[in-house]
Amino acid sequence: MEYTKLQHKVQALIPEAAWGILSELMKKGARPVLVGGAVRDLLLGAHVKDIDIEVHGIALNKLEDILKIFGHVRMVGKTYGVLRIDSIPIDWSLPRTDSSGRKPKVTIDPSLSIKDAFARRDLTLNALGIDLKTFELLDPFGGLDDIKHRRLRTPDPKRFVEDPLRLYRVMQFVGRFSMQPDDELNELCAFMNVSDVSVERVEQEFNKLFLYSPQPSLGVKWLHTIGRLQDLFPELYALIGLEQTSEYHPEGDVFEHTMQAIDSAATFSYDGDKEKLVIMYATLCHDLGKPEATHYVDGRLRSIGHEDVGVAVAQKLLRRLTRNHDLIDRVVVLVKYHMCPGQLVKQNASLAAYKRLAKKLEPLCTMLQLAYVFRADVLARNPNIGMPLTAEPEAVRRFLECVRQAAVEKHAELPVLTGKDLAGIVEPGPKMGNMLKKAYEIQINNGITDKDKILKLLLLKSAGA
Repeated sequence: MEYTKLQHKVQALIPEAAWGILSELMKKGARPVLVGGAVRDLLLGAHVKDIDIEVHGIALNKLEDILKIFGHVRMVGKTYGVLRIDSIPIDWSLPRTDSSGRKPKVTIDPSLSIKDAFARRDLTLNALGIDLKTFELLDPFGGLDDIKHRRLRTPDPKRFVEDPLRLYRVMQFVGRFSMQPDDELNELCAFMNVSDVSVERVEQEFNKLFLYSPQPSLGVKWLHTIGRLQDLFPELYALIGLEQTSEYHPEGDVFEHTMQAIDSAATFSYDGDKEKLVIMYATLCHDLGKPEATHYVDGRLRSIGHEDVGVAVAQKLLRRLTRNHDLIDRVVVLVKYHMCPGQLVKQNASLAAYKRLAKKLEPLCTMLQLAYVFRADVLARNPNIGMPLTAEPEAVRRFLECVRQAAVEKHAELPVLTGKDLAGIVEPGPKMGNMLKKAYEIQINNGITDKDKILKLLLLKSAGA
């Protein structure tokens, strides 16, 4: 990227209120440098999410005094000496060195050279900076060349292995930027001990893989390439080589199918990150029950009941990936019912059947969310391995059309009859609950929305019972 274009991008990125701070810092002899992911994303033409400015040549207390001139200052990373002004979305820090381990000893050193300060970074594409006075690109480890050649490298192999989380960071960068680690980095990641990495930190990297990667399968496949998939995620490894009936799955084994499915799901439009993560994890887990459920039946491979078997397997995998119990519960519902859309379409089922399915999904999931998983599942059948199909499947179109006709896109049909309507007829308790359940069945099965008619039929049915 030419100098003037880079300068204009930086000037547009940094909030106007921050330039006064930068000017004051420079007057005091400090050297402010834009660092980390912001520089990488500017060079890649990607959206910049966080702005980090590392200030060289000034003590922490002096930096804090200058920032206080411009607003209320708070410490957002006490251990790392990271400051922030409430009204300006920038993290201000000083150069530092970190010791190894889960709780590294941090040494702040304003006199560190650019090379020494950047050496602690995990990858060369993150060991980049832009001098905010001269707009010079600071690249002591060849990160720009690595970006151009779609290559992942570490600036310091010894420091890289000090933080085992970096294995998962490489995984998400492989998927996010379609870059390939060099041989040295592959070798480091193949033998890193990651047993002490917390679930919360692993979750952060998987969330980034699923939220920001156009092809998340690349990251998962890379784990297999370096020999780590089996020990880290045996539930996924078990899908490799697991045959499927070619009539329905021309793409090959269950692992290839799952990889195509998550790549397909990554392209859909969602109502926010929360929904996308639910669908991505559900798509990853939807066929985890197949290794146990797949058998030859009458000379054909069948995976009868794999959706039910897969519930426990999905829970086991997800508990190592996230502490978000709400997400796990939602994913499990979608795994359990992911076969239903295709079955309803194939059977040319009534709208009542769609309404009953919507009720089973509540309150955790919706029919539209189930349709996302169904779409990803159907599109993941491309015989040209490595990519999913793209044309909208007819079965998905028909499913969504019936969902709309049944008016259960985002919630199940509300019951017409409530407990108040049965007051005086039956005492609150199990008997009333059973009657309300029967009333709802009458409503759904007969398409009746008239309260009096439902009550009449309910009483007749109860009297006959």
